[in-house]
Amino acid sequence: MNHEPYKLIPEDFSPVPSLDGTGPELHFVDGFGTLDAIGVLVPSEGDVPAAVGLHRETLESAGFDGKPGTTLQLANASGTLVVAVGGGKPGSLDSDGWRKAAAALVRATQKHSRIGFELSDTAGMDAERLGQVLAEGVLLARYNYDTLKSKAKGTPLAEVQFLAPGVDTAAAERGVTTGRVKVRATTIARDLCNAPPSHLTAAGLASAAKELGERFGFGVEEFDKQQLIDLRCGGLLGVNAGSAQEPRMIKLTYQPEGSPTGHLGLVGKGIMYDSGGVSLKPSDPMHLLMKMDMGGAAAVLAVFTALRDLGCKASVSGFLMCTDNMPSGSAYKLGDVLTTRSGLTIEVKNTDAEGRLVMCDALTLAVEDGVDGIVDIATLTGAALMSLGQLTAPVFGNDQRLVDLVLESGGRADEQLWQLPLERAYRPQLDSDVADISNLGGPYAGSTTAALFLAEFVGETPWAHIDIAGTMQSDKDDAWRSKGATGFGARLLIDLALGYSAE
Repeated sequence: MNHEPYKLIPEDFSPVPSLDGTGPELHFVDGFGTLDAIGVLVPSEGDVPAAVGLHRETLESAGFDGKPGTTLQLANASGTLVVAVGGGKPGSLDSDGWRKAAAALVRATQKHSRIGFELSDTAGMDAERLGQVLAEGVLLARYNYDTLKSKAKGTPLAEVQFLAPGVDTAAAERGVTTGRVKVRATTIARDLCNAPPSHLTAAGLASAAKELGERFGFGVEEFDKQQLIDLRCGGLLGVNAGSAQEPRMIKLTYQPEGSPTGHLGLVGKGIMYDSGGVSLKPSDPMHLLMKMDMGGAAAVLAVFTALRDLGCKASVSGFLMCTDNMPSGSAYKLGDVLTTRSGLTIEVKNTDAEGRLVMCDALTLAVEDGVDGIVDIATLTGAALMSLGQLTAPVFGNDQRLVDLVLESGGRADEQLWQLPLERAYRPQLDSDVADISNLGGPYAGSTTAALFLAEFVGETPWAHIDIAGTMQSDKDDAWRSKGATGFGARLLIDLALGYSAE
């Protein structure tokens, strides 16, 4: 990393969380031990569990209606806080509902370190799945990025006990273990995205990837500027032209034991900071968030930390295309023509449409690698945010089977996706008078024209594209999402890789 004096980077700063394996204890119990607070699931109708100690009329008079996500703190003479947690209509909670209920409980008990959760109405829930989503809800909701604070705020969570009569405890504990691994990955993605751009450069991300690869059993190859020139990665090099920092392509590889079920390629956009280049962005709150423009690369890197521990049976290759996008006397300009790895030439019509330029080279390399399918993930277009907001990411693709697999994984992870059409009729908007293609379409359907641009570089290889420009961050604490970077895509792509097979 570049330790320039004005940055005053702490000597012990690392973009990778400690991951020392301690964390809070999460386990299923037959009876509660000593706790600071106990959460009790309360449905919106029917009997109120005895542990609450109040009638429904009293709860309603206090403003608690039992809807999912709602909580009410109740004083208790014993000194143990009781928290009513809304469960909705009896029998209505699914996996996502339980994840959000656990998140609501830990948010309502921020000042408490030992918490219990009395579960009811778990009939029909797979015990292993229940353990996983409870762990995800608890741990994701308690995330804080305090690496650079002189004094951490909040009370560390030490233990959560789950009391769930009739649930297969052994299976539920296995689910907790799976949930921990997926949360660990999401935490890595969040920490990388939340790190300041002065602290985490493209070269710094490569160093972090090597550290994680050694720890979690995957291969890492780092390609510097000269190697990228040799590879003819003109898209990435063009975007990097205005930067004082060298670019990096980071290739990740995971090989399972035995014969793989297929070979999945993952591509992540890694713009470490996006000023817009000479097409400079306005200085507004969105500009501040551009340190997270590497959210796709962070999610892909995070995926690889989980594959060995969760027994992934597919081969997985990842390509992270990393640089910042800065204005300077050497920066690429409107009207420039870039020559890509594929040989296609691109006319630059807007230097703030840079994500597709760095990713096109990686898509070509993934195809050359012989993958059976490619999924790319990128904070690509403001149009994605404008059309679907901060909770749902659009997905496009040229192969419905792969798109369906991605949608199903998003559903299981509670990382919402919505398929939008790869409308080929819009492709002429990308035509150029001087090159094979331009990097900007018309004023409408910006997410679609960006996807159409990427589609030019995958040929017939099955491919899906996830645009996380809207979902990369949250303005507030919301269910399992903590304010700041969300790590969106990490758990989704882990789920996809675990079930992936060639057609």
